[in-house]
Amino acid sequence: MAEYYNYIKALHLIFVVTWFAGLFYMPRLFIYHIEAREKPAEARAVLSEQFRIMEKRLWYIITWPSAILCTIFAIGLLTLMPSWLSQPWMHIKLGFIVLLIAYHLKTHQMFLKFQSENFSYTSQYMRIWNEGATLILFAVVFLAILKSSFQWLYGLGGLLGLAVLLMLGIRLYKKVREEPK
Repeated sequence: MAEYYNYIKALHLIFVVTWFAGLFYMPRLFIYHIEAREKPAEARAVLSEQFRIMEKRLWYIITWPSAILCTIFAIGLLTLMPSWLSQPWMHIKLGFIVLLIAYHLKTHQMFLKFQSENFSYTSQYMRIWNEGATLILFAVVFLAILKSSFQWLYGLGGLLGLAVLLMLGIRLYKKVREEPK
């Protein structure tokens, strides 16, 4: 099975990319869906139906299958490299993976609400929510590449710095959007 390591790793990375693509785009669709409510009734109905279709296809055809396949190939990699499970960097990475799965499941709950036109989120909230996957991606990639648990405190500081920059960017964007034209 070791001769298949690179193939399994490649497939794992491909499904990481497609999983994150779904996690990045779904909140963006939610934002557009929320903002469609501000349109006149006829346009709102057409847009809402279109967004529900797009959300459903993205979620069930790309995001969920990618999450499942990514996980299967990750388990395959860990089966081939069980020594990774004794390394501190992997423990931290797996902690972020647990956060990613929780993020995915919470996004699924949001998806179900949007499918039933039950809006309990603002577009501003969804813009902030959208950055959760970004932060997790940064953490996981740096841990996987650097394999350093000693420097994870520096990484955590960098991650918090990135979070602050993202939040400032979101606030700036909101301010620019609200300026009269």
